[in-house]
Amino acid sequence: MDIRKEVLAILDEVLSLRGRSNGFDLDTALLGAVPELDSMAVIGLINVIEERFDIVVDDDDIDGSVFMTVGSLVDFVSRKLG
Repeated sequence: MDIRKEVLAILDEVLSLRGRSNGFDLDTALLGAVPELDSMAVIGLINVIEERFDIVVDDDDIDGSVFMTVGSLVDFVSRKLG
């Protein structure tokens, strides 16, 4: 499974980016840079990530740094998958 591709697909789906995530790379800023990424969207992203990757994300696992860039989100998912 290509975690990066799956994370980009999730971002596109949850944030209704209409394909904009196709232009994102690992250094693409998310938090504060993508207007669609608000606090409610973060909850939606976490829910879909948990379902799609069959992982559990605890409240203590999440802080702003997880959603700073595409790369930080991909790294987070990779760590959770072990």
